[in-house]
Amino acid sequence: MARIEILAPVGSEEMLRAAVYSGADAVYLGFAGFNARSGAGNFDAASLCEAVRFCHARGVRVHVAMNTTVYAGELDNLAGAVRAVAASGADAVICQDMAVAELCRRIAPDLPRHASTQMSVHTLEGALKMAELGFSRVILARELSLPEMEKITRGCGIETECFVHGALCMSMSGQCYMSAFLGGRSGNRGSCAGPCRLPFDANPLPEGRPGRAHHLSLKDNSVIDQLDKLEAAGVASAKIEGRLRTPEYVAAAVNACLAGRDGLAYDREVLQNAFSRSGFTSGYLDGKIDGTMFGTRSEADAEQTRRTLPALRELYRRERPRVPVQMKLEVSPDGEKLTVTDPEGNRGIAYGEAEPQPARTDPADALRRSLSKTGGTPFEAGEIQIEMDGGPWYLPGSAVNELRRAALDSLLQKREALRPWPVEAVALPPLTRRNVPARPQLWARFEKWEQVPQRALDSDGPVRLILPIAEAGRVPEELRGKTILELPRAMFGAMETDTLRRVAEVREMGFAGFEANNIAHLRICQGLPLTGGIGLNLTNPLAAQFYADQGLSAMLVLPEVKDSEMAFIAPTHGGKPVPTGALIYGHMPLMLTRACPLQNIHDCAHCSREGVLTDRKAKKFPVRCGGGVRTVYNPVPLYMGDKPGLLPVDYGVAYFTIESREEAGAVLDQILQAAPFDGEFTRGLYFKGTN
Repeated sequence: MARIEILAPVGSEEMLRAAVYSGADAVYLGFAGFNARSGAGNFDAASLCEAVRFCHARGVRVHVAMNTTVYAGELDNLAGAVRAVAASGADAVICQDMAVAELCRRIAPDLPRHASTQMSVHTLEGALKMAELGFSRVILARELSLPEMEKITRGCGIETECFVHGALCMSMSGQCYMSAFLGGRSGNRGSCAGPCRLPFDANPLPEGRPGRAHHLSLKDNSVIDQLDKLEAAGVASAKIEGRLRTPEYVAAAVNACLAGRDGLAYDREVLQNAFSRSGFTSGYLDGKIDGTMFGTRSEADAEQTRRTLPALRELYRRERPRVPVQMKLEVSPDGEKLTVTDPEGNRGIAYGEAEPQPARTDPADALRRSLSKTGGTPFEAGEIQIEMDGGPWYLPGSAVNELRRAALDSLLQKREALRPWPVEAVALPPLTRRNVPARPQLWARFEKWEQVPQRALDSDGPVRLILPIAEAGRVPEELRGKTILELPRAMFGAMETDTLRRVAEVREMGFAGFEANNIAHLRICQGLPLTGGIGLNLTNPLAAQFYADQGLSAMLVLPEVKDSEMAFIAPTHGGKPVPTGALIYGHMPLMLTRACPLQNIHDCAHCSREGVLTDRKAKKFPVRCGGGVRTVYNPVPLYMGDKPGLLPVDYGVAYFTIESREEAGAVLDQILQAAPFDGEFTRGLYFKGTN
């Protein structure tokens, strides 16, 4: 059974040394401008090459995170970044946006691609789709239990990677828009401001009273003591989160992982002192998702960290020998020669200048002891051969030491040589503005059938209705031809099997098609009429064309995209334009969570499946539970109904979630009349964009 890889985060050059010197098998770091930690000390083309040299010389793999959504105007720079990564010879690229994946495939087809956790892959069907698309590894969603991980790992045919230590996002990665919509800093663009760590209180509070509890803040994840179980399940890589943390934190986590992998005890208290939020949780992996998973970073935690960090620097003060080498020392009357050989067959050779002297006794053991002193280098002496021509010969210790240093330096230089990936000459198609109708079509999405008002059914009402597939049985037969069935963004546990069953049951019932909200849906609905929803995070023309080539007949642009960027998203199929859409009304789903914030105040048996979170400004965020997940909605709806044709799309979606039937009808009337919204609303990010 292959040993599970210990994968460490790198956010600076000092963190790189800490990760490598403390014993990580691989590191992941960000390429500047295109990774999900814009605040880290990310790497450019030149510094990436130096990092790869340093790591490859020591047998450490380098994974480059390019895991953000990308806009049309950035595609040329993105192509340059892909070429730079290929030139560095890095071991893999971590992708979220299909535009990144497509450019890697076209420009450097041999460069391995890993599916980022931002792609929200949490099912076997999703991992199988990534395998079909040529990905070599999938980084699984953090919310999975051990049996769920094992099912995916055993069945998908490619490597899987999971997080074993570090921060937990409250929302499913890739499905969080809270930072973007509350502060203009997009988590999907690497600029998350961490609003979930601020007060959000699930307790019932009177109007005007601010929330004080932290019911969206999870403790850090730590399952290092279960590495043997993950390894037995076939998981290839154990990932430590934390590119924004310290070198000392990285060294402590790597050290603990190395011990955990070998079944040895490690000091959990030291690890907690390095960084924690009032302790750790293993709730997801254990399948025990409850209120004990929540915690905050206290001043006591911070003080413990300040006291602990200096001692942790000892973990990476000296380099850990990790590359075994064979040595052969040849001594003759004419001089001496030392050859060191690594497992890949690289050789370092050094010639001595000392004049050998006849020895009274056999010096072989003393010479082996001197040659084996490789401390301070990445090398570990294995077999050492001593050949004496006409000897025995005596060599001064200083001469042997110099031979050893010179030979190992020569070998290190050879191991540092970059091995670029072959690249193809790929020209990006020019950006073209799409032609759109003066007044886009109106589509309307509803959470439940009883929410659908008569206005939605009138002949001059919405062209399409969208309803969750669980509501399919309630749609009258005469309306199925205009109804699209929305597939769930999250399908944890039995939900994947349930979704597969439902698709099979309704595929011949006359519905207009299905809406994909996760990469898994492309496989589940292969060959069926399919459109794209909000969960696909569509932000650029290259990704849009990918989805069109996969069979999507229409697709919703992510509401984070500015109108000027949206104009260039113009996919085609068979020479004909593929319609794109935009959200024109709705309480934006800010978070999609498996952990439940309401479990901070009561358990599921005493819950109505509805609740409210009150923030520090006394605003109330609706929470709804269903399908094994919870959605946190923006209290202020987005509204563009009075600006028909202003957004460069073919259709606008009125996205109804928490509204009553009467409220939905009133909003539809306003949109159809292009009337101003009656109440507080926002234009979202369409005209200001995000960081």
